[in-house]
Amino acid sequence: MGKIVVSTNVSLDGVVQDPDGQEGFKLGGWFDQFTGEDRDAWAEILTDEALRAEALLLGRRSDEWFASRWLDRSGEWADKLNTMPKYVVSTTLEQPRWGAGAVLSGDVVAEVAKVKQEVEGEIVVYASYQLVRTLIEHGLVDELRLFVFPVVLGRGERLFDGIDDKLPLRLVGVRNIGVGLTFLNYEIAA
Repeated sequence: MGKIVVSTNVSLDGVVQDPDGQEGFKLGGWFDQFTGEDRDAWAEILTDEALRAEALLLGRRSDEWFASRWLDRSGEWADKLNTMPKYVVSTTLEQPRWGAGAVLSGDVVAEVAKVKQEVEGEIVVYASYQLVRTLIEHGLVDELRLFVFPVVLGRGERLFDGIDDKLPLRLVGVRNIGVGLTFLNYEIAA
């Protein structure tokens, strides 16, 4: 059975909106602004994560975003991401844009639960925040890996916006990344 892992960048106050500044959010662009000299250490952790993963689970917009930025890259990290099977949740796509995989277009919860049964190992979710919230609400997420950036934005879409119930977590790891980032690793408590 697979393990669904949400891996994402967040501000200290949990904002995930517009990290690259391309969505027009007034406070967007915080990723580049606050990564600085920590980028190499951040990339090393994500490369290791990708090399261990068996598949990616994404929403349609995330699939498009990653395809536009990764398909022309090469190297160990890019090669793994570009060739890894992708499961894309969408009612409009026929094929994932970011390489090989399948589109999940029916009952999201049932289809993701089926993928979780069929895939052995880690199924990583990048971005795809609406999907993440649905998966959390239905008990399908096993682990959260949060790269916390040293900035408070005060407003914007937060990772856990709209979650209707408590989400008990168990801290399984914390480490400093470079001089400004913090990596928090939580398992979802039963």
